Amino acid sequence: MAGPLKGVRIVELGGIGPAPFAAMMLADHGADVIRVERAGMIGFENDPLRRSRRSISLDLKQPGGCEIVRRLAAKSDGLIEGYRPGVMERLGLGPDELLRTNLKLVYGRVTGWGQTGPLAQTAGHDINYIALSGLLHGIGPQERPVPPINYLGDYAGGGMMLAFGMVSALLAVKGGADGQVVDAAMSDGAALIGAMTYGLLAAGLWKDEREANLLDGGTATYGIYRCSDGKFLAIGAIEPQFQHALFKGLALNPGATREEISTVIKSRTRDAWVNHFAGTDACVAPVLDLGEAPVHPHNIARRTFLDVDGVFQPAPAPRYSATQIDRPDPPRSEGQDGDVILGELGYSGDEIARLRTEGVLL
Repeated sequence: MAGPLKGVRIVELGGIGPAPFAAMMLADHGADVIRVERAGMIGFENDPLRRSRRSISLDLKQPGGCEIVRRLAAKSDGLIEGYRPGVMERLGLGPDELLRTNLKLVYGRVTGWGQTGPLAQTAGHDINYIALSGLLHGIGPQERPVPPINYLGDYAGGGMMLAFGMVSALLAVKGGADGQVVDAAMSDGAALIGAMTYGLLAAGLWKDEREANLLDGGTATYGIYRCSDGKFLAIGAIEPQFQHALFKGLALNPGATREEISTVIKSRTRDAWVNHFAGTDACVAPVLDLGEAPVHPHNIARRTFLDVDGVFQPAPAPRYSATQIDRPDPPRSEGQDGDVILGELGYSGDEIARLRTEGVLL
């Protein structure tokens, strides 16, 4: 893969959620990511989170499988894992051991609660982690919080934070530092996403309630409105000049109430309103569903989505002025590159055949 991370090799211990998201980002931007699959993993065909990397399938319950991971880590710049704290240590693959062999290794760990703390060994999912961050409390209507799918914890607070941490630590290594452990906790990362909200709260500019603030639907000119066809319009007119354009387009007096705006918007279809406001600064956009978004003219022009082996999926982001990023490759079959990867590590053909016979190489 081409990209600013070309020449960087990362070992990814296969899992679900934030770890593969981080690995996808690193691979998208040019890193050679080797995904270590294991039997019984949850997954589906053509999963975009598994794109653009090589795959080897190992039985890590056997010493030979763990030895292959050690040899991979010894020749790599980084390793990513998303297991519960202590699992990698029990396999003999913890950071203490691997960093002894490769002093420059960046060892990335992503969990819900982090490597330490009273909840470190407690099971959980995205919704639990963002609940503890304080952010879930502010999302949704007044009646109750609403889970924002798993975007906020798994991907923004987990996978993206891990990818950022990996690149930061790799940059430090390039500057002469030794490798280190990156402890990315989704509960920490989600809390960080809320930095602005906590700042506004401390300044007395945010109410700790839902639909009571500027950016949570608490104001008439920043929210979601239903149109005559049952579809929705997103309005984000915050500044006075944008509000002026909005009220002018709606033929309403400045400062119109939510009820007045709602009544007018219900008089037309969503797309009729989009056409009506086209070319204005009213900050109006259609709420697109997952089928509509990839074929929106702006997304087509920007190539925001790509068809990779028949699957519409988001393209790599961000983009660079001087560095080319390759089009993502579809996910490889589990273990498809095992023989080649082992050959690169110095295993002979006979050794590879024996590992397959013994069930180490799956």
